[in-house]
Amino acid sequence: MPTELEELIEFLGSPRPEIRQLALEYAQGYSQGLQSDIFLHPDLKPIKDLKVIVNDIAPRAKIALAILINLCDKASVISNLEADDAFLELLLSKITDKSYPNADLCAMLLANMTKSDKLARLIDLKRAVPEGVSTSEYAMDQLMDCFVKGAEKKLNPEATYDYLSYVMADLSRLPSGRQYFITRRDYDDVIPVSKLVVFTEHKSNIRRKGVASTIKNCCFDTASHKTFLEENEVNLLPYLLLPLMGPEEYDDDDTDGMPLEIQLLPPDKERDTDMHILVTHLESLLLLTSTRAGREFMRKSKVYPIIRETHMNVEDDDVRDACDRIVQVLMPEVDNADDVHFGQEAHEEEDDNDDEIMEIL
Repeated sequence: MPTELEELIEFLGSPRPEIRQLALEYAQGYSQGLQSDIFLHPDLKPIKDLKVIVNDIAPRAKIALAILINLCDKASVISNLEADDAFLELLLSKITDKSYPNADLCAMLLANMTKSDKLARLIDLKRAVPEGVSTSEYAMDQLMDCFVKGAEKKLNPEATYDYLSYVMADLSRLPSGRQYFITRRDYDDVIPVSKLVVFTEHKSNIRRKGVASTIKNCCFDTASHKTFLEENEVNLLPYLLLPLMGPEEYDDDDTDGMPLEIQLLPPDKERDTDMHILVTHLESLLLLTSTRAGREFMRKSKVYPIIRETHMNVEDDDVRDACDRIVQVLMPEVDNADDVHFGQEAHEEEDDNDDEIMEIL
């Protein structure tokens, strides 16, 4: 005989909107903790009901999305969501709708779903072109345009699109995803990663963290390092160095050769306060030293003084260890190695935000 809670969950599929509303409001409190297993039975019907409610009016959809986000720590829920092409299209349609108030929750749910490698199909997925958002028929281009154009609610007054940076970080772990970010797109003739670098000092920690991880994953492609470093291409180096820099002053010998973007910084310049982000940028720099050309470019660009000051002024063991690894590569006066292969010391695993599933508290 079903329990009172099981009977409550069954009402998520009620044809009566007022009953669905009441069921949602009560059910949300059980979407975390041990009692959340109630959503898995029978045969994941509550999950199927919640997916339908995502297309309901915005207030009910908001609660349904929050519940689904919380349930993404369950493998069976992720499997159900990732395999549903119609639901994926529903999320994409909501994210790319400039007036949809729950776009950020949809982005958060999509970010949880992209923990699965099966969402690699997003890279080549084509869909209707969303008017006023993008001119590309590819879903990834559309998400990228939402992320770039929609920063600070400039595209949708109800959405920042910051969580799309986590989608990008997870997809860039995969070879096909990484290839997307480092390949010039036909629709706008721009390399996607070059659109992201300007956000390494954005005020949103979420956006900065996801962008840092995406950049690091792209740096595993050594064949693209020349393009990343060239000023008339991605020009990545100053955007990696700026978050590392604080109010320290450098003498003329140190600044001579530094990228123009990082010279003459204001005296109140602050370095990023998130240690994970600092380490990620340092690991990206380390990956860029894996070729002789990259090491020579970074020596010429006076990266060492910045790493030195970071090591001296940041009291964090992981940051200092990452600084030490870069110094060991940049300091040798005689460099006969063409390539350096970093093992465990370079954290040679693609960054996926620590497999962290986001929840709504």
